[in-house]
Parts: sequence; C-alpha cells; structure tokens
Amino acid sequence: MGDSRLQPLELSEDERLTLQGWAKRRTTAQGLARRARIVLACADGLSNTAVAARLDTDRGTVARWRTRFLRDRLDGLSDEPRPGVPRTITDAQVEEVVVRTVEETPAGATHWSKREPARRVGISPTSVLRIWRAFGLQPWRTQEFKISPDPLLIDKIRDVAGLCLAPPANAAVFAMDEKPQIQALERTAPVLPMVPGVPERRSFDYVRHGTVDLFAALNTATGKVIGKLSAQHRAVDFRGFLAEIDRQTDRGLAVRVICDNLSAHKAPVVHKWLLAHPRFELHFTPTYSSWINQVERWFAELERRCLERGVFCSLDELMTALEDWIKAWNEQARPFKWSKTADQIIDRICRYCDRISGPAH
Repeated sequence: MGDSRLQPLELSEDERLTLQGWAKRRTTAQGLARRARIVLACADGLSNTAVAARLDTDRGTVARWRTRFLRDRLDGLSDEPRPGVPRTITDAQVEEVVVRTVEETPAGATHWSKREPARRVGISPTSVLRIWRAFGLQPWRTQEFKISPDPLLIDKIRDVAGLCLAPPANAAVFAMDEKPQIQALERTAPVLPMVPGVPERRSFDYVRHGTVDLFAALNTATGKVIGKLSAQHRAVDFRGFLAEIDRQTDRGLAVRVICDNLSAHKAPVVHKWLLAHPRFELHFTPTYSSWINQVERWFAELERRCLERGVFCSLDELMTALEDWIKAWNEQARPFKWSKTADQIIDRICRYCDRISGPAH
C-alpha cells in the first residue's frame, strides 16, 4: 500500500534496467544490491514500512536510500567517503608489493616474509600482510603436486570412478593398498595427560621397537575394512592378502580390487593366483594418483586417530592396537561418499594443467 505523504519515486527505463542488473548480478557488492532492491520496491509504490517488511530491513534504512536516490539518482546509491585518516598507501606501492611477491624472491631466501617487502616499498609489515590477504597471496605456504604421466590416465580414471559411482551388479568393490613400515615408537618419558589449561605433553624423542606392514581393503559399499599384518609387502604377501579377501567375501559375488601400480601387484605369482580365482579382477589407478583410491582416506583416519599420538612399547603392542582399531572401525563402519564423476575429475585436471602451463610457470 502506498503512502500519499511520500514523494513518488519514478524510474526511467535505463535506471530500472541498471538497478535490476545490480540486484541480480552475483558480482555486485551486497550493500549496493540491497540498495537497488530497496529503490525498485519503492518504485512499485510501496511505503517505507512495506518495503522494510518485504526486504527484512528497518524503515529508517529504506527512508534513507529513498531520499538519497530522489536527490542524486543512481549516484546516490554509492558509498560516500568514509571518515578517518586519509589513505597513505598508493596504488603503485600496492602493485609493487604484489609484483615482487609473485615474480621475485628475496636475495638469499626462498620466499618473502612481510618485513622484506615492507622495507623495500616503504610501508609497514602490517600493510604488506593486508595487501597479501586482499590478493589471496600466502608466500609462507607451499603445496606438492604431481601430474600423472600415465598414458592410460583418462581410461583408468573412468574405470575407478565408475566402480565407485556405479559398481557392477553382484560384485564387491574393494579399494586396497599397503601401509608399509609402520613404526612401533615408544616415548623416552611418560606422556603427561591433559589438564584444564594445559594440553597433553610428550617428549620429542623416542625408541624404535620395529616395524610392521598393513594390507587394507576397504569395501566401498559398506565402509568395512579387511586388514592383514605382515612383516613385508612382497608379491607373495599380496597374494596371501588376496586369499584373505577371498575367504571373507561371499562366494556368490565377483570381486573387483582397486590398487596401485606397485610391481608386486603385477608379479607372475599374482597372475597365477588370479587365473585360479576368476571371480577376482584387479583395477589399477593411474601412476602418482593415490588420491583416487578411497583406502587412502581410511589410512589418513588410521594415522590421525591411532598412530600419530600412539605409544607402543613393543611390536606386539602396535599390532594389537592396529587390530583393535580395525575392529572398532568395522563395528560402526560407514562408506565414504564419492561425489565426483570421471568427467568432472578430468575437467579439473585439465584446468589445473592450463593454469600451471601459463607464462608465470
């Protein structure tokens, strides 16, 4: 309902189109988009109270932007200069910080600290940090990557993703890998338990009591894990683990095993075993692509929850802890959710290759 006491707000066709663009465009600043919606609602003849109710704001805000628009039209919706100390850092200084950070390295160092560009450009370290934050630069961070050179990269991605997203009927799909050389580490001093205000504390040094290898096969449909401890991870050990999967899997199901390209997985002794067990089929991930094997996600949980802070006074104690962890996991197992299709994975790899193939790299 309109208010006859308010000055009518009428829009030209160009003004309406501009305001509608500001209101709908995702890249528009949220404040400007909200003001555009207020003016458009006022142009529909609504009172300030009705506009405030429709846009979930207060009546004073609506009145202010109605008045500003009637006075200055579209220019009235822009932010006015804010009070305070005038800006002291020039655009040239901002550009110099960004260019130096991206294109240069300081003498005798591998990356910039905030004090070095501050000293060269003549601004404070805090200002350098603000510039880095504004441009999304983090010189102190680094990430590792490896693009797979596998000539069958696309075919293998489609194969593995297809098994996870749409497993074959009457088949069990296992994501399998080894975690070798798990160390039984004992701290040289007792671990001090956590108390209010103080975290758990442990000595930095340790005594080694041997290592053990863990074979693990994650059922992608149920989340349950078949595990087997071994002193080594040779081809005969892998064959023995396949036999363990065979024993624990319903005889009426075909078995698809996703594994990496370790030579032990392709040894003659393994081929001979597979010929004798035709329900088994191995599916290999691309080289340098462990991220596509779901069991690696389970190994991360094992490391974080069981091994990283564990104290093991003997190899037997470590083996017992691993067996208990697998048992506890299986009692409340849930599958990991796979959401990416093969095409989405391949497109992302292509975009990443395009980005790192630019002149800056």
